[in-house]
Amino acid sequence: MAIWKTHGDGRTVEASAIVLPEERLSWPRTIGLGAQHVVAMFGATFLVPLLTGFPPSTTLLFSGLGTLLFLLITKNRMPSYLGSSFAFIAPLVAAVESNGRGVALGGVIVVGILLALVGVIVNLSGTRWLSAVMPPVVAGTIVALIGFNLAPAAKNNFEASPVIASITLLTVVLVSVLFKGLIGRLAILIGVVVGYAVAALAGEVTLDLTGVAWFGLPEFTLPVFDLAYLPVYLMFVPVVLPLIAENLGHVKGVGQLTERDLDPLAGRTLFADGLATVIAGIGGGSPTTTYGENIGVMSASRVYSTAAYWVAGIVAILLGLSPVVGAIIFSVPAGVLGGITTALYGLIGIIGVRIWVENRVDFSRPKNQFSAGVGLIIAIGDFTLNAGAVSFGGIILGTVASLVIYHLMTFLGRLRGTDVPGAAH
Repeated sequence: MAIWKTHGDGRTVEASAIVLPEERLSWPRTIGLGAQHVVAMFGATFLVPLLTGFPPSTTLLFSGLGTLLFLLITKNRMPSYLGSSFAFIAPLVAAVESNGRGVALGGVIVVGILLALVGVIVNLSGTRWLSAVMPPVVAGTIVALIGFNLAPAAKNNFEASPVIASITLLTVVLVSVLFKGLIGRLAILIGVVVGYAVAALAGEVTLDLTGVAWFGLPEFTLPVFDLAYLPVYLMFVPVVLPLIAENLGHVKGVGQLTERDLDPLAGRTLFADGLATVIAGIGGGSPTTTYGENIGVMSASRVYSTAAYWVAGIVAILLGLSPVVGAIIFSVPAGVLGGITTALYGLIGIIGVRIWVENRVDFSRPKNQFSAGVGLIIAIGDFTLNAGAVSFGGIILGTVASLVIYHLMTFLGRLRGTDVPGAAH
């Protein structure tokens, strides 16, 4: 377990230096940095419960607990905040609408267990096999199709109040373009605040804090496990793949920024995220994942101290114990959500495209064209396959299609001698 030592004089970071995970600045500065991490994660983290109907306070509580657990499991050597995962939104919404929150939580726990098991395997065997099973073209497709599959949900919220939605969306775009550093990375949160204020002036916000306590336990929901809901649980399984990609991307990103080989911690990272997701599912919180927003804060401040994340996790827990905070979050109107999700779901899709670009995926190759193109169309069109009582939606079908097409065409190409091991993917 890495124990923090004070960096330099504890007050400044030299121009050519960084504060490493096992270091920290003075505690007042560390607390300030922890507060920045809370602000950075907040806009995205509270959107998932808003969009899925989960209690925001419960989500914040388990987000903070998950972050502290993550730091312990990774031996205080991997700086990260575990915020709400957007990869779960589509199956969560579908499961809640058809079978209720308890069944949806069962699906969350299934994914958490699978991710934790992958973490154990990676810890024992390394990450090379993951790259073979899920090459960049497939990983990018899976991430992209999850975002694009959510387009109808964004459309429905946008049309609920087009003016408020447009103002919210325009705010996000302008803040992202006009401001650099931390403010630019808070575009989503600022967009929500501006949209909420305009909606309040227009009389579209309903908020009654009468009798709402400042401090108290959030709402807890127990998961439901029943083989009758097996099709619902299966609907969540593809989410494991983007979670793996997000966690491994986080390990690579932090390793590059700190100039360290952090790959040996990849298994612990996956296991910790899986366990945090399981715990959140047991209590009724949103599932978790590592957050790119917080990598941005570290990159701008050059402070990678895990001490700041302990502060962030504790603050999130305290916010989760405030019903007032939850009530305010839950009062965000549909128009504001419409503007935010139009941008956010698009960004999720573009993250998948970014995976292709950063890994130089060659789209002149038919196997890459078909594995990406077919998977995206199936997800965007939300194809559905009914097999008796089992129903599979666009995300799971698109994921399976992308994986099967890629590996089938690779196998056939090698039989014909047109594809060889080690060729660019």
